[in-house]
Amino acid sequence: MENSSKLLLPEVQEFIIKNTDQDVSKLSFAKNPFPEIDYKILLNQIIARNKSKNKLPTWFNCFNCIYPSKVSIEQTSSEITALYKSEIVSGASLIDLSGGFGVDDYYFAKKIKQVYHCEINSELSAIVKHNFQQLGVSNVSCIAEDSYEILKNLNQQYDWIYIDPSRRNEIKGKVFMLQDCLPNVPELQSFYYQYSSKIIIKTAPLLDISAGLSELQNVKTIHIVAVDNEVKELLWELHHDFNDKPIIKCINFNKENKEVFEYQWNSEVDINYGLPKNYLYEPNSSLLKSGGFNHIAHHYSLEKLHVNSHLYTSENLIDFPGRTFIIESSINYSKKEIKEAIENKKMNVTVRNFPESVDTLRKKWKIKDGGDQYCFFTTDINDNKIVLLCNKINT
Repeated sequence: MENSSKLLLPEVQEFIIKNTDQDVSKLSFAKNPFPEIDYKILLNQIIARNKSKNKLPTWFNCFNCIYPSKVSIEQTSSEITALYKSEIVSGASLIDLSGGFGVDDYYFAKKIKQVYHCEINSELSAIVKHNFQQLGVSNVSCIAEDSYEILKNLNQQYDWIYIDPSRRNEIKGKVFMLQDCLPNVPELQSFYYQYSSKIIIKTAPLLDISAGLSELQNVKTIHIVAVDNEVKELLWELHHDFNDKPIIKCINFNKENKEVFEYQWNSEVDINYGLPKNYLYEPNSSLLKSGGFNHIAHHYSLEKLHVNSHLYTSENLIDFPGRTFIIESSINYSKKEIKEAIENKKMNVTVRNFPESVDTLRKKWKIKDGGDQYCFFTTDINDNKIVLLCNKINT
Protein backbone atom coordinates (compact mmCIF):
# COMPACT_ATOMS: atom_id res chain seq x y z
CA MET A 1 0.00 0.00 0.00
CA GLU A 2 3.05 2.28 -0.16
CA ASN A 3 2.12 3.72 -3.55
CA SER A 4 -1.56 3.52 -2.63
CA SER A 5 -1.17 5.91 0.30
CA LYS A 6 0.41 8.46 -2.04
CA LEU A 7 -2.52 8.02 -4.42
CA LEU A 8 -4.82 9.25 -1.64
CA LEU A 9 -3.24 12.70 -1.48
CA PRO A 10 -5.99 15.27 -2.28
CA GLU A 11 -4.07 16.75 -5.23
CA VAL A 12 -3.48 13.28 -6.70
CA GLN A 13 -7.13 12.31 -6.34
CA GLU A 14 -8.12 15.57 -8.00
CA PHE A 15 -5.75 14.81 -10.91
CA ILE A 16 -7.21 11.29 -11.34
CA ILE A 17 -10.81 12.54 -11.30
CA LYS A 18 -10.05 15.45 -13.64
CA ASN A 19 -8.41 13.17 -16.22
CA THR A 20 -10.79 10.20 -16.04
CA ASP A 21 -12.23 10.87 -19.51
CA GLN A 22 -8.94 11.85 -21.11
CA ASP A 23 -7.00 9.86 -23.72
CA VAL A 24 -4.44 8.05 -21.56
CA SER A 25 -2.20 7.28 -24.56
CA LYS A 26 -1.72 11.03 -25.03
CA LEU A 27 -1.51 11.63 -21.30
CA SER A 28 1.33 9.12 -21.04
CA PHE A 29 3.59 11.43 -23.07
CA ALA A 30 2.98 14.33 -20.69
CA LYS A 31 5.23 15.06 -17.73
CA ASN A 32 4.40 13.17 -14.54
CA PRO A 33 3.06 15.85 -12.17
CA PHE A 34 3.84 13.65 -9.16
CA PRO A 35 7.41 12.26 -9.51
CA GLU A 36 7.11 10.44 -6.17
CA ILE A 37 4.47 8.15 -7.73
CA ASP A 38 5.23 5.65 -10.48
CA TYR A 39 3.51 7.22 -13.52
CA LYS A 40 2.29 3.82 -14.75
CA ILE A 41 0.47 3.30 -11.45
CA LEU A 42 -1.07 6.76 -11.67
CA LEU A 43 -2.22 6.23 -15.26
CA ASN A 44 -3.67 2.85 -14.32
CA GLN A 45 -5.88 4.58 -11.73
CA ILE A 46 -7.26 6.80 -14.50
CA ILE A 47 -7.85 3.85 -16.85
CA ALA A 48 -9.44 1.67 -14.15
CA ARG A 49 -11.66 4.48 -12.89
CA ASN A 50 -12.84 5.16 -16.44
CA LYS A 51 -13.71 1.46 -16.88
CA SER A 52 -15.70 1.62 -13.63
CA LYS A 53 -17.92 4.49 -14.75
CA ASN A 54 -20.78 2.34 -16.04
CA LYS A 55 -19.81 -1.05 -14.62
CA LEU A 56 -19.13 0.02 -11.01
CA PRO A 57 -20.86 3.37 -10.38
CA THR A 58 -20.68 2.96 -6.58
CA TRP A 59 -16.87 2.82 -6.71
CA PHE A 60 -16.69 5.49 -9.43
CA ASN A 61 -18.64 7.91 -7.26
CA CYS A 62 -16.72 7.11 -4.06
CA PHE A 63 -13.99 9.60 -3.20
CA ASN A 64 -10.62 8.08 -2.18
CA CYS A 65 -11.25 4.68 -3.74
CA ILE A 66 -8.16 2.88 -5.01
CA TYR A 67 -8.31 0.73 -8.12
CA PRO A 68 -6.38 -2.44 -8.97
CA SER A 69 -5.08 -3.22 -12.47
CA LYS A 70 -7.40 -2.59 -15.41
CA VAL A 71 -7.47 -6.38 -15.96
CA SER A 72 -8.97 -6.86 -12.49
CA ILE A 73 -11.64 -4.29 -13.30
CA GLU A 74 -12.44 -6.03 -16.58
CA GLN A 75 -12.71 -9.43 -14.90
CA THR A 76 -14.74 -8.40 -11.87
CA SER A 77 -18.52 -8.72 -11.65
CA SER A 78 -20.58 -5.69 -12.60
CA GLU A 79 -22.81 -4.18 -9.95
CA ILE A 80 -25.86 -5.47 -11.85
CA THR A 81 -24.72 -9.10 -11.68
CA ALA A 82 -23.36 -8.73 -8.13
CA LEU A 83 -26.73 -7.45 -6.93
CA TYR A 84 -28.42 -10.43 -8.57
CA LYS A 85 -26.08 -12.85 -6.79
CA SER A 86 -26.90 -11.25 -3.45
CA GLU A 87 -30.59 -12.05 -4.02
CA ILE A 88 -29.77 -15.78 -4.03
CA VAL A 89 -28.18 -15.87 -0.56
CA SER A 90 -29.33 -15.31 3.02
CA GLY A 91 -28.10 -16.19 6.50
CA ALA A 92 -25.40 -15.25 8.98
CA SER A 93 -22.15 -16.00 7.18
CA LEU A 94 -20.58 -16.33 3.73
CA ILE A 95 -16.96 -16.93 2.75
CA ASP A 96 -15.71 -15.80 -0.67
CA LEU A 97 -12.74 -17.97 -1.62
CA SER A 98 -11.68 -15.77 -4.55
CA GLY A 99 -12.42 -12.26 -3.38
CA GLY A 100 -10.81 -10.19 -6.13
CA PHE A 101 -11.91 -6.53 -6.15
CA GLY A 102 -14.74 -7.31 -3.73
CA VAL A 103 -17.74 -6.19 -5.79
CA ASP A 104 -19.71 -9.38 -5.09
CA ASP A 105 -18.87 -9.18 -1.38
CA TYR A 106 -20.08 -5.57 -1.20
CA TYR A 107 -23.54 -6.82 -2.18
CA PHE A 108 -23.34 -10.06 -0.19
CA ALA A 109 -22.67 -7.90 2.87
CA LYS A 110 -26.08 -6.28 2.43
CA LYS A 111 -27.76 -9.68 2.89
CA ILE A 112 -25.32 -11.61 5.09
CA LYS A 113 -24.32 -10.70 8.65
CA GLN A 114 -20.59 -11.55 8.25
CA VAL A 115 -18.68 -11.94 4.96
CA TYR A 116 -15.11 -13.21 4.64
CA HIS A 117 -13.14 -11.92 1.65
CA CYS A 118 -10.23 -14.27 0.84
CA GLU A 119 -7.61 -12.96 -1.59
CA ILE A 120 -4.14 -14.46 -1.89
CA ASN A 121 -2.80 -11.23 -3.45
CA SER A 122 -1.97 -9.20 -0.31
CA GLU A 123 -1.81 -5.87 -2.16
CA LEU A 124 -5.26 -6.38 -3.70
CA SER A 125 -6.61 -7.52 -0.32
CA ALA A 126 -5.33 -4.29 1.27
CA ILE A 127 -6.92 -2.20 -1.49
CA VAL A 128 -10.28 -3.93 -0.99
CA LYS A 129 -10.10 -3.44 2.77
CA HIS A 130 -9.39 0.27 2.27
CA ASN A 131 -12.25 0.66 -0.23
CA PHE A 132 -14.74 -1.04 2.07
CA GLN A 133 -13.83 1.51 4.74
CA GLN A 134 -14.48 4.33 2.27
CA LEU A 135 -17.79 2.72 1.26
CA GLY A 136 -18.90 2.31 4.88
CA VAL A 137 -18.88 -1.50 4.82
CA SER A 138 -18.00 -2.88 8.26
CA ASN A 139 -19.10 -6.53 8.09
CA VAL A 140 -16.50 -7.85 5.61
CA SER A 141 -13.25 -9.34 6.92
CA CYS A 142 -10.40 -9.28 4.39
CA ILE A 143 -7.90 -12.15 4.74
CA ALA A 144 -4.80 -12.24 2.54
CA GLU A 145 -4.08 -15.96 2.43
CA ASP A 146 -4.75 -19.04 0.32
CA SER A 147 -8.45 -19.91 0.63
CA TYR A 148 -7.78 -23.61 1.25
CA GLU A 149 -5.64 -22.76 4.28
CA ILE A 150 -8.15 -20.16 5.48
CA LEU A 151 -10.95 -22.73 5.54
CA LYS A 152 -8.81 -25.18 7.52
CA ASN A 153 -7.46 -22.57 9.93
CA LEU A 154 -10.78 -20.88 10.71
CA ASN A 155 -12.47 -24.29 10.83
CA GLN A 156 -16.03 -23.05 11.11
CA GLN A 157 -19.36 -23.46 9.36
CA TYR A 158 -20.74 -20.96 6.85
CA ASP A 159 -24.19 -20.56 5.38
CA TRP A 160 -22.60 -20.13 1.93
CA ILE A 161 -19.29 -20.60 0.13
CA TYR A 162 -18.78 -18.46 -2.98
CA ILE A 163 -16.08 -19.27 -5.53
CA ASP A 164 -15.03 -17.58 -8.78
CA PRO A 165 -12.37 -19.99 -10.12
CA SER A 166 -9.74 -18.58 -12.46
CA ARG A 167 -8.43 -20.26 -15.57
CA ARG A 168 -4.92 -21.67 -15.01
CA ASN A 169 -4.00 -21.01 -18.61
CA GLU A 170 -5.57 -20.03 -21.88
CA ILE A 171 -7.08 -23.22 -23.24
CA LYS A 172 -7.87 -23.13 -26.92
CA GLY A 173 -11.27 -24.15 -28.16
CA LYS A 174 -14.84 -23.40 -27.18
CA VAL A 175 -15.07 -25.72 -24.19
CA PHE A 176 -13.03 -25.70 -21.01
CA MET A 177 -13.44 -27.76 -17.86
CA LEU A 178 -13.72 -26.64 -14.25
CA GLN A 179 -10.88 -29.00 -13.39
CA ASP A 180 -8.64 -26.70 -15.46
CA CYS A 181 -9.32 -23.79 -13.08
CA LEU A 182 -7.96 -22.67 -9.73
CA PRO A 183 -9.23 -23.70 -7.31
CA ASN A 184 -10.13 -27.10 -8.78
CA VAL A 185 -13.72 -27.14 -7.54
CA PRO A 186 -14.69 -30.67 -8.72
CA GLU A 187 -11.69 -32.08 -6.87
CA LEU A 188 -12.36 -30.00 -3.74
CA GLN A 189 -16.16 -30.19 -3.60
CA SER A 190 -16.24 -32.77 -0.79
CA PHE A 191 -13.70 -30.67 1.15
CA TYR A 192 -15.88 -27.56 0.76
CA TYR A 193 -18.95 -29.43 2.03
CA GLN A 194 -17.16 -29.85 5.36
CA TYR A 195 -17.62 -26.11 5.89
CA SER A 196 -20.91 -25.34 4.14
CA SER A 197 -23.83 -27.23 2.62
CA LYS A 198 -24.45 -24.50 0.02
CA ILE A 199 -21.98 -23.32 -2.63
CA ILE A 200 -22.21 -20.81 -5.47
CA ILE A 201 -19.68 -21.09 -8.30
CA LYS A 202 -19.32 -18.32 -10.85
CA THR A 203 -17.98 -19.27 -14.28
CA ALA A 204 -17.58 -17.51 -17.59
CA PRO A 205 -20.26 -18.11 -20.28
CA LEU A 206 -17.73 -20.22 -22.18
CA LEU A 207 -18.32 -23.21 -19.91
CA ASP A 208 -20.72 -25.70 -21.51
CA ILE A 209 -23.67 -26.56 -19.26
CA SER A 210 -23.46 -30.29 -19.93
CA ALA A 211 -19.72 -30.23 -19.25
CA GLY A 212 -20.24 -28.40 -15.95
CA LEU A 213 -22.91 -30.86 -14.85
CA SER A 214 -20.61 -33.77 -15.66
CA GLU A 215 -18.03 -32.38 -13.20
CA LEU A 216 -20.19 -31.08 -10.36
CA GLN A 217 -22.50 -32.83 -7.95
CA ASN A 218 -25.70 -31.61 -6.26
CA VAL A 219 -26.35 -28.74 -8.73
CA LYS A 220 -29.75 -27.34 -7.75
CA THR A 221 -29.94 -24.26 -10.00
CA ILE A 222 -27.89 -22.86 -12.86
CA HIS A 223 -28.38 -19.11 -13.28
CA ILE A 224 -27.52 -17.77 -16.75
CA VAL A 225 -27.07 -14.03 -16.26
CA ALA A 226 -27.07 -11.68 -19.26
CA VAL A 227 -26.91 -7.88 -19.43
CA ASP A 228 -28.24 -6.13 -22.55
CA ASN A 229 -28.48 -9.49 -24.34
CA GLU A 230 -24.88 -10.51 -23.62
CA VAL A 231 -24.32 -13.46 -21.28
CA LYS A 232 -21.91 -12.29 -18.58
CA GLU A 233 -21.68 -15.26 -16.22
CA LEU A 234 -23.04 -18.62 -15.17
CA LEU A 235 -23.84 -19.22 -11.51
CA TRP A 236 -23.86 -22.83 -10.32
CA GLU A 237 -25.87 -23.16 -7.10
CA LEU A 238 -24.96 -26.38 -5.24
CA HIS A 239 -26.87 -27.80 -2.25
CA HIS A 240 -25.33 -30.81 -0.50
CA ASP A 241 -28.64 -32.67 -0.08
CA PHE A 242 -29.98 -32.02 -3.62
CA ASN A 243 -30.05 -34.97 -6.03
CA ASP A 244 -32.70 -34.09 -8.64
CA LYS A 245 -32.52 -32.48 -12.08
CA PRO A 246 -31.39 -28.84 -11.79
CA ILE A 247 -33.47 -25.81 -12.68
CA ILE A 248 -32.05 -23.64 -15.47
CA LYS A 249 -32.86 -20.00 -14.77
CA CYS A 250 -32.30 -17.47 -17.57
CA ILE A 251 -32.06 -13.78 -16.66
CA ASN A 252 -31.51 -10.89 -19.05
CA PHE A 253 -31.21 -7.37 -17.66
CA ASN A 254 -32.00 -4.68 -20.20
CA LYS A 255 -32.70 -0.98 -19.94
CA GLU A 256 -36.45 -1.43 -19.52
CA ASN A 257 -36.85 -4.54 -17.38
CA LYS A 258 -35.60 -7.98 -16.37
CA GLU A 259 -36.51 -10.95 -18.56
CA VAL A 260 -36.73 -14.26 -16.69
CA PHE A 261 -37.37 -17.79 -17.95
CA GLU A 262 -36.74 -21.12 -16.26
CA TYR A 263 -37.16 -24.83 -16.88
CA GLN A 264 -35.96 -28.17 -15.54
CA TRP A 265 -32.90 -29.62 -17.22
CA ASN A 266 -33.45 -32.79 -19.31
CA SER A 267 -37.23 -32.73 -18.87
CA GLU A 268 -39.41 -33.59 -21.86
CA VAL A 269 -42.17 -31.41 -23.32
CA ASP A 270 -44.36 -31.67 -26.42
CA ILE A 271 -44.05 -28.91 -29.01
CA ASN A 272 -45.46 -28.00 -32.41
CA TYR A 273 -43.60 -27.05 -35.58
CA GLY A 274 -44.96 -24.80 -38.28
CA LEU A 275 -44.28 -22.54 -41.23
CA PRO A 276 -43.79 -18.79 -40.63
CA LYS A 277 -46.97 -17.01 -39.57
CA ASN A 278 -47.51 -13.35 -38.60
CA TYR A 279 -44.81 -12.98 -35.95
CA LEU A 280 -41.24 -14.17 -35.49
CA TYR A 281 -39.46 -14.55 -32.14
CA GLU A 282 -35.71 -14.72 -31.50
CA PRO A 283 -34.75 -15.73 -27.91
CA ASN A 284 -32.38 -13.53 -25.92
CA SER A 285 -28.80 -14.71 -25.36
CA SER A 286 -29.47 -16.27 -21.94
CA LEU A 287 -32.18 -18.51 -23.43
CA LEU A 288 -29.94 -19.46 -26.35
CA LYS A 289 -27.16 -20.38 -23.91
CA SER A 290 -29.56 -22.52 -21.88
CA GLY A 291 -30.37 -24.93 -24.70
CA GLY A 292 -34.01 -25.10 -23.57
CA PHE A 293 -35.37 -24.56 -27.06
CA ASN A 294 -38.34 -26.92 -26.78
CA HIS A 295 -39.28 -25.53 -23.37
CA ILE A 296 -39.45 -22.04 -24.88
CA ALA A 297 -41.92 -23.21 -27.54
CA HIS A 298 -43.97 -25.15 -24.98
CA HIS A 299 -44.14 -22.40 -22.34
CA TYR A 300 -45.15 -19.63 -24.76
CA SER A 301 -47.36 -21.85 -26.99
CA LEU A 302 -45.26 -21.03 -30.04
CA GLU A 303 -44.44 -23.09 -33.10
CA LYS A 304 -40.82 -23.80 -33.89
CA LEU A 305 -39.66 -23.26 -37.49
CA HIS A 306 -37.29 -26.25 -37.47
CA VAL A 307 -35.73 -28.57 -34.91
CA ASN A 308 -32.36 -26.77 -35.33
CA SER A 309 -33.45 -23.22 -36.23
CA HIS A 310 -34.34 -21.93 -32.71
CA LEU A 311 -36.74 -19.38 -34.15
CA TYR A 312 -40.43 -19.32 -33.23
CA THR A 313 -43.62 -18.09 -34.84
CA SER A 314 -47.26 -17.35 -33.97
CA GLU A 315 -50.45 -15.93 -35.43
CA ASN A 316 -51.00 -13.55 -32.51
CA LEU A 317 -48.49 -11.30 -30.80
CA ILE A 318 -47.18 -12.34 -27.34
CA ASP A 319 -44.80 -10.85 -24.79
CA PHE A 320 -41.50 -12.71 -25.34
CA PRO A 321 -38.03 -12.65 -23.68
CA GLY A 322 -36.03 -11.65 -26.75
CA ARG A 323 -36.56 -9.84 -30.02
CA THR A 324 -39.99 -9.82 -31.69
CA PHE A 325 -40.66 -9.16 -35.37
CA ILE A 326 -43.63 -8.87 -37.67
CA ILE A 327 -43.04 -10.98 -40.77
CA GLU A 328 -43.61 -8.93 -43.93
CA SER A 329 -42.82 -11.77 -46.32
CA SER A 330 -41.24 -15.21 -46.56
CA ILE A 331 -39.33 -16.07 -49.73
CA ASN A 332 -37.44 -19.08 -50.99
CA TYR A 333 -33.68 -18.88 -51.09
CA SER A 334 -33.49 -18.71 -54.88
CA LYS A 335 -31.44 -16.42 -57.07
CA LYS A 336 -34.46 -14.80 -58.69
CA GLU A 337 -36.35 -14.05 -55.49
CA ILE A 338 -33.25 -12.88 -53.61
CA LYS A 339 -32.26 -10.51 -56.40
CA GLU A 340 -35.70 -8.89 -56.40
CA ALA A 341 -36.17 -8.63 -52.62
CA ILE A 342 -32.70 -8.25 -51.10
CA GLU A 343 -29.81 -7.57 -53.47
CA ASN A 344 -28.17 -4.13 -53.06
CA LYS A 345 -30.49 -3.19 -50.20
CA LYS A 346 -29.77 -2.01 -46.64
CA MET A 347 -30.74 -4.63 -44.07
CA ASN A 348 -29.87 -6.20 -40.71
CA VAL A 349 -28.92 -9.81 -41.43
CA THR A 350 -29.25 -12.80 -39.07
CA VAL A 351 -28.45 -16.43 -39.80
CA ARG A 352 -30.09 -19.34 -37.95
CA ASN A 353 -29.58 -22.94 -39.13
CA PHE A 354 -28.31 -21.83 -42.54
CA PRO A 355 -25.24 -23.05 -44.45
CA GLU A 356 -23.77 -19.61 -45.20
CA SER A 357 -22.44 -16.95 -42.81
CA VAL A 358 -23.65 -13.38 -42.48
CA ASP A 359 -20.44 -12.07 -44.06
CA THR A 360 -20.73 -14.46 -46.99
CA LEU A 361 -24.35 -13.49 -47.62
CA ARG A 362 -23.64 -9.77 -47.41
CA LYS A 363 -20.83 -10.08 -49.91
CA LYS A 364 -22.71 -12.44 -52.19
CA TRP A 365 -25.87 -10.33 -52.41
CA LYS A 366 -24.28 -6.89 -51.85
CA ILE A 367 -26.39 -6.28 -48.73
CA LYS A 368 -25.53 -3.08 -46.89
CA ASP A 369 -25.55 -3.06 -43.09
CA GLY A 370 -28.18 -1.18 -41.08
CA GLY A 371 -31.62 0.18 -41.83
CA ASP A 372 -35.00 -0.69 -40.35
CA GLN A 373 -35.59 -4.00 -42.12
CA TYR A 374 -34.41 -7.32 -40.70
CA CYS A 375 -33.57 -10.32 -42.80
CA PHE A 376 -33.45 -13.87 -41.36
CA PHE A 377 -31.81 -16.60 -43.42
CA THR A 378 -33.00 -19.92 -42.00
CA THR A 379 -34.46 -23.36 -42.68
CA ASP A 380 -38.13 -24.29 -42.32
CA ILE A 381 -39.78 -27.48 -41.08
CA ASN A 382 -39.74 -28.90 -44.63
CA ASP A 383 -35.94 -28.41 -44.80
CA ASN A 384 -36.32 -25.61 -47.33
CA LYS A 385 -33.89 -22.70 -47.18
CA ILE A 386 -35.97 -19.54 -46.71
CA VAL A 387 -35.52 -15.83 -46.06
CA LEU A 388 -37.83 -13.93 -43.73
CA LEU A 389 -38.15 -10.18 -44.29
CA CYS A 390 -39.24 -8.58 -41.02
CA ASN A 391 -39.72 -5.36 -39.12
CA LYS A 392 -38.77 -5.26 -35.46
CA ILE A 393 -41.45 -4.61 -32.87
CA ASN A 394 -40.13 -2.49 -30.00
CA THR A 395 -41.71 -3.82 -26.83
